[in-house]
Amino acid sequence: MTIREQLELREMEYLSPYATHSKDSLGRERKEEECDLRPVFQRDRDRILHSKSFRRLKQKTQVFLLPKGDHYRTRLTHTLEVSQNARTIAKALRLNEDLVEAISLGHDLGHTPFGHAGERGLAEICPLGFKHNEQSVRVVKYIEKQGRGLNLTKEVIDGILTHQTAGEPLTLEGQIVRLSDKIAYVNHDVDDAIRGGILSEADIPPKFRRVLGSSTKARLNTITHDVIVNSMDQPKIQMSEEVADAMKGLRKFMFENVYRNPVAKREENKAVQMVQKLYEYYSKHFDMIPDEFLQLMELHGDSKEQIVCDYIAGMTDNYAVKIFQEIFIPESWKI
Repeated sequence: MTIREQLELREMEYLSPYATHSKDSLGRERKEEECDLRPVFQRDRDRILHSKSFRRLKQKTQVFLLPKGDHYRTRLTHTLEVSQNARTIAKALRLNEDLVEAISLGHDLGHTPFGHAGERGLAEICPLGFKHNEQSVRVVKYIEKQGRGLNLTKEVIDGILTHQTAGEPLTLEGQIVRLSDKIAYVNHDVDDAIRGGILSEADIPPKFRRVLGSSTKARLNTITHDVIVNSMDQPKIQMSEEVADAMKGLRKFMFENVYRNPVAKREENKAVQMVQKLYEYYSKHFDMIPDEFLQLMELHGDSKEQIVCDYIAGMTDNYAVKIFQEIFIPESWKI
């Protein structure tokens, strides 16, 4: 018996009846020989972790565009916090941690430079539209590995696609990640907003602090415990009505006071215009796009509009700024 088979047997003995077992996976689009060490979801986790798109997350905006400070979240640290939250919940509920971690690490691989500002820029200008969850699926299915993709299991791809509100994940592990994404960004964005002087803890309405707690640590602790208690031995990942309402209220408060705050977002329109200018330029100068993206047209029959989106969405903040300067700023004006 291989080590993988021993691990699969251990899953059958230990995991909840509601868990997704590795040996019962729906499989991959392309069949592969099984690894003798790792079950399928652990293997998927490793593939995502070693991908180029995962490494680029360290230089992509979470909320604050190019903030002056080392401790603000990036898209990478957001991803790691989602993974940590999700694994804590999955472990307590005896669900599949490998599957949860793979979905968590892959859920934002398709995010644009400049966070949601970049996403909005592409969505407005590209006739195909743009959604980062769908782009994350494109990354793992078609773009990574010179167009071959990572060939992940169907459960991981489903969890990546449905990590936003739309759609219902096939697995409880996918449900955990979808909820953990919201838990992570609401709480760490409060922390970053306080660090940036946009908010103080006292600005958060007392009714939310009374239910959730008066610090980032307390709120995470309250919400995580609530999810675990209300989902234990249940076929659904859920929260109590009181905590769910408080978290929704806090999220609404963040939209009104941070996500749409003119101080926090004063540079956002510049980022939107930068992304759109790049889209227009590469649409007219299609041959300037690197060959690894152009070959996607041959491999998968993608449109020019899709390839331009693929290239721009894959850029980091710093690279997008560098390319914009090279294209649009005269040499004598560069500092």
